[in-house]
Amino acid sequence: MDVSATAQTTASAAAAGNSNRTLVNSDFETFLQMLTTQMQNQDPLNPMESTEFATQLATFSGVEQQVRTNDLLTALSDRMAVSSMGDLAGWIGMEARAEMPMSFDGQPLSLIAPDNPQADRMELVVTDAEGQTLQRLQVPEADTPFQWAGVTTDGSPLPNAVYGFHVEYFNDDVPIDTRPAQGYARIDEAQMIDGEVWLSLPGGVQVRASEVQAVRDPG
Repeated sequence: MDVSATAQTTASAAAAGNSNRTLVNSDFETFLQMLTTQMQNQDPLNPMESTEFATQLATFSGVEQQVRTNDLLTALSDRMAVSSMGDLAGWIGMEARAEMPMSFDGQPLSLIAPDNPQADRMELVVTDAEGQTLQRLQVPEADTPFQWAGVTTDGSPLPNAVYGFHVEYFNDDVPIDTRPAQGYARIDEAQMIDGEVWLSLPGGVQVRASEVQAVRDPG
């Protein structure tokens, strides 16, 4: 868990809240000064009506209340985000399952092909960083983990790199669908980025925590 990121988020929220409160107080004082000046300089033959005075006060009071409400909602959102980070601390070192590119370091990768009931055959398509197809392999079974060894047809290992994986579905050898493959990768870090929790995986791969479909113990 990135403690510095959490502390920075909390400090930023506090600073924003203080800024909003200062702005409201300043605007309220300015409003009162303007209202006092208006009352002092009003035409005695055409004084401000009490209803107009009350309307002005009510309008500003509503704006002030809205700002305070926004402050409260922001604070609640920040607390929920910090709470989510705390829950995700237990994920560190676990393996996350998601649709994502994966880093190959010479060890087989665990992949899953989502099921398509209309397909009678599935092929795993492996791509490089530029999206060029490197391999096409038969997928043994849908929704069941299988190993991608990371070797060529002659058994030579592919270079250590980040690879993309998707599955093509066929019916009577006619392509009917294409979906990203799912894979398992170790979670190295959880951090807050633009209000969302992201998980860092090997090879610099990052995935939103909301996109993770399962977590398992690598043991």
